[in-house]
Amino acid sequence: MKFMKLGSKPDSFQSEGDNVRYVSSDLATDVIVTIGDVKFYLHKFPLLSKSARLQKLIATTSSSNEDNEIHQEEDEIVIPEIPGGPASFEICAKFCYGMTVTLNAYNVVAARCAAEFLEMHETVEKGNLVYKIEVFLNSSILQSWKDSIIVLQTTRALSPHAEELKLTGRCLESIASRACIDTSKVEWSYTYSKKKNLDNGLRRPQAVPRDWWVEDLCDLHIDLYKRVITTIESRCKVSADVIGEALHAYATRRVPGFSKSSSSAQITDFAKYRALVGSIIELIPEEKQSVSSSFLIKLLRASIFLGCDEETGLMNRVGERLDEASLSDVMVYDVDLLQNLVEVFLKSRSEEDDVTGKASVAKLVDGYLAERSRDSEKLPLQKFLTLAEMVSSFPRQSHDGVYRAIDMFLKEHPEISKSEKKRICRLMDCRKLSVEACAHAVQNERLPMRVVVQVLFFEQARANNNNGSSSTGNSTPEIIPASRSTNTEDETESWDTEDIKTLRGELASLRLAKNQQQQENNKGKVVKGGGLGVSRVFSKLWSGKERSGEIMSSSGTSSPGSVNDDSKSSSSTSKKH
Repeated sequence: MKFMKLGSKPDSFQSEGDNVRYVSSDLATDVIVTIGDVKFYLHKFPLLSKSARLQKLIATTSSSNEDNEIHQEEDEIVIPEIPGGPASFEICAKFCYGMTVTLNAYNVVAARCAAEFLEMHETVEKGNLVYKIEVFLNSSILQSWKDSIIVLQTTRALSPHAEELKLTGRCLESIASRACIDTSKVEWSYTYSKKKNLDNGLRRPQAVPRDWWVEDLCDLHIDLYKRVITTIESRCKVSADVIGEALHAYATRRVPGFSKSSSSAQITDFAKYRALVGSIIELIPEEKQSVSSSFLIKLLRASIFLGCDEETGLMNRVGERLDEASLSDVMVYDVDLLQNLVEVFLKSRSEEDDVTGKASVAKLVDGYLAERSRDSEKLPLQKFLTLAEMVSSFPRQSHDGVYRAIDMFLKEHPEISKSEKKRICRLMDCRKLSVEACAHAVQNERLPMRVVVQVLFFEQARANNNNGSSSTGNSTPEIIPASRSTNTEDETESWDTEDIKTLRGELASLRLAKNQQQQENNKGKVVKGGGLGVSRVFSKLWSGKERSGEIMSSSGTSSPGSVNDDSKSSSSTSKKH
């Protein structure tokens, strides 16, 4: 930190209690200057030689005493308010006495404003305090990156005096000019806590990062911070992502609950933080990728908690980029808010064939529903269905996430009816379950029986198809015409559980046969058989109950596409008879 020493005489100011300051001297004091609630016992001559304002005040007081025939050893003048208070007046008084006084970034603005107030100009005496402070500011303070930031912060408590003297504007220009400079010319120290690159345990020399300045500005009050960012943007073409990084760093430091080390429970002054968050939202650049989706989500949570007016606009920005969010990001939201965000996403992508984005949102919602289902009170049936159905048409390579959400909901809501279970299970396409999910589903007693049978059917058909016995050559089993579905749901549930157990046993045999085939193939042998029993059991089910059409309808309208070929499956080596 830069500093400047003025004067050469030893400091002889002393205190008597908290409200009395005097100069230790052989000469008796002849003037009392009252600043606020502090009395200074001083000598007229040093003060009159430097301050035009004190000359006027003392002359007025002496004349008044003479007119009123008041005889006092000490004239008393009262200055109710002075920029910087008693501390800044003492700096000016010491300068008048020629005593040593040290100016630095923390007190130079207060001293400058006080000197201006006391009219300590060159017209009174050459080399006066105003001149010396200006030299110090221009040659040292405003040439230093960190000192300029400190000085700018001190101007807030000295408004409007600092504004009138253009001290605030000069600090803003000094900071902005350095933030805009070519990074190859940055030679001063700055704070940068991001992880440095290491090479074989040795720190590699690296270029100054584009966002080298963002952390040092985080100490500024939001009013000054906003002015700094605005000045930087107007002075140079700084990229939007650097501004976004600056806002992220500032929010992390200043907004409670934004980082892992802070909590929104710390907020007591809602008006203060509402203005803070609102200002940050206003500063976000228009460019879509200027800030991360995670940052927007955290900011939205804070704005909702604080009741900011900018909530709607921010919600639109979050919804438009919902496909970039992670599960941990959206878990802080309630179901209604996430539903609103999905609606915004749907509107923003309504005319776009964004398969990847929609698949990401579908996966996000599946994970959210699975986690939220753990709390039965916060996720009733209708809200589960509403949110799930909003993304039911979104493309998915696998329906494992849907199955997990359904299973978790059924586990936490055992009281729902059979018809409600049926409606929930329609969200799932059994043809897109992985082998692992199918294995779990066929053993899941929470699922309706018809869903278990459907999973068994597709698992057996997939096992045969993967074994190369499909006559059509694709992995999607033939769907039995829906016209055969004439029975009721109650009849579906009346299927023989022994047949279901037999199906499960046959599927286990299929998997075992496949493992044997893989082993024997390595030896040049082929294992035959394994699928006939399953086919016979299915034939018994179809012919006895005519349930094919209703089983197939459990996934809603027939979902296009084939079984997930990416999923690891276990199949038998037998051929379909």
